[in-house]
Amino acid sequence: MMKPRDVKTIEQAKQIVEERGLTHIKVGLFDIDGVMRGKYMSKDKFFSSLDHGFGFCDVVLGWDSKDQLYDNVSYTGWHTGYPDAPVRIVPESCRDLPFENDMLLFIAEFADQAAEICPRNVLKQVIQRAHEMGFDVFAALEYEFFVFQETPHSAREKGFKNLVPLSPDWFGYSVLRNSVHSDLYQQILDMAEKMDFPIEGIHTETGPGVLEAAIAVDCVSNAADKAALFKTFMKVLAERNGLMATFMAKCSNAYPGQSGHIHISLTHRNSANRAFYDPDQPYGMSLIQRQFLAGQQRLMPEFLSLIAPTVNSYSRLVPGFWAPTDATWGIDNRTTALRVIPGNAKSQRIEYRLGSADGNPYLTLAAALASGLYGIMQNWQPEAQVIGNAYEQQHPDHLKLPSTLWDAAQRLKTSNAARELFGDAFVEHFAASREWEEREYRKHVSDWEMARYFEII
Repeated sequence: MMKPRDVKTIEQAKQIVEERGLTHIKVGLFDIDGVMRGKYMSKDKFFSSLDHGFGFCDVVLGWDSKDQLYDNVSYTGWHTGYPDAPVRIVPESCRDLPFENDMLLFIAEFADQAAEICPRNVLKQVIQRAHEMGFDVFAALEYEFFVFQETPHSAREKGFKNLVPLSPDWFGYSVLRNSVHSDLYQQILDMAEKMDFPIEGIHTETGPGVLEAAIAVDCVSNAADKAALFKTFMKVLAERNGLMATFMAKCSNAYPGQSGHIHISLTHRNSANRAFYDPDQPYGMSLIQRQFLAGQQRLMPEFLSLIAPTVNSYSRLVPGFWAPTDATWGIDNRTTALRVIPGNAKSQRIEYRLGSADGNPYLTLAAALASGLYGIMQNWQPEAQVIGNAYEQQHPDHLKLPSTLWDAAQRLKTSNAARELFGDAFVEHFAASREWEEREYRKHVSDWEMARYFEII
C-alpha cells in the first residue's frame, strides 16, 4: 500500500486513491489571506482534474476573509462575472486526514493568469529566482496561538468578550500545564506527524492559554505548505475538542501579541554547502548572509503588509511586547526585527522576528526570502547591529516601520523591488486588498471610541 507522502506523480495519486477505495477526495487551496478553501471531489472528477486541471471560482481571489467582495481590484469582480479560474492539483502534496478515516487531502494552486496573484505561486516564483542565483532555501516557522474553552457559537454569543482561556494566568514553559493538558498536546503532535508538518517543539508561552509550536525545518516550498496546513488543522483539532484556537496577532489588550517567526538559511545548489556560514568572519557571518540580512532590513518597511497583513497586526507592533517597531538586527537579540543566530555550518541562520501569527505563510516566506535575495543582488550591507534593548534606542528614520495597514499598503504599491520580485499584477491586487481591509475597519465604531467620546465629547 502506498503512503501519502510517497506520492510524487499523477499516476501515483490515482494509485493511492484506488488502493483506498475512495469515492471522494478532499482538495483545498489557499487564498490571499492564507485561508484554505476547498471541497470534496468525486473520484472521476479528481482523476480528470489531475490530468487536465479544473475550474475553481475566482471569487476566492476577490473576497476577504469574511467573504465580502473587494470593490477595488481589477483581476476579478462583478465586471468579470466571477468566472472559474484554472487550477492544478499538486500530486506531491498528498496527505492523510486523521479525522476522516482513510480520506486524503491534496493541495491545489491557481494556474495561468490567476497564478500571478496566487500566494503559493508567488512564493514559487521567488524560489525560482533563488535557484537561478544558485541557492536552495530552507525555512521553518514557529507560531504562537491562543486556545480558548469556547466554540464558534459561544464566542459569538459573548461578542468575543470575556472568553475563557484553556488555562489561566501567565505561565511560560510550564510543565504543569502541558502535563495537565497532555491529551491535547499528544493529539497535536500525532496530527502533525500524520499530516507531515512535524513539530520540533511545543510549549506554553507567556499568557493565559497561549501555546507556541515550532515546525521542523524543510525546503522553503514544503515549509510553506506545512505552516499553512498547521494553522488550518490546528483550528480543526481545537474545535473537534470543543475549543477554539486563534492566530490573531493580538486578541486582547491584556495579553501579549502572537508571532509567526521565520527561520531561514541558504545553501549552494552546486555543492549543498551552507551559504550563510564563514568561520573566518565575525559571528560566522558570510558575505552572502550579510547581504541577505541587509536586503531583509532595507526592504522590511516596503514589504511589511505581506508580513503584517491585517489591521490587527499593527496592535502587536508596539514597544515592550516582543515585537519590533523598527527594521533592526542584532546577534541573538530578541528585541530586534532580525535576529542573527550564529552557530556552525548547519545552524547558522536568520530569524525574521517581525512575522505575525496572522500572516499568510506563503507570502511571509516570499517576503522574507525575496528581500534577502534582493540584498545579494544589490550587494547591500546591513546597518550597524543593535546591542542591548532595541526598544530603548534611537534608529534612523528609514528603518521605521509603517504603523498602519494603510500606510504599509502604500509602501508596497510604490516599491520598485516588490514589483520586480513579485510582479505588478500581484502587487496591485494585494495592496488593493489591504486598502479594502483598512476601509472595512473604518466603517466600524470601536468600544474604545464609545467609552472615550460618548459622554464627554
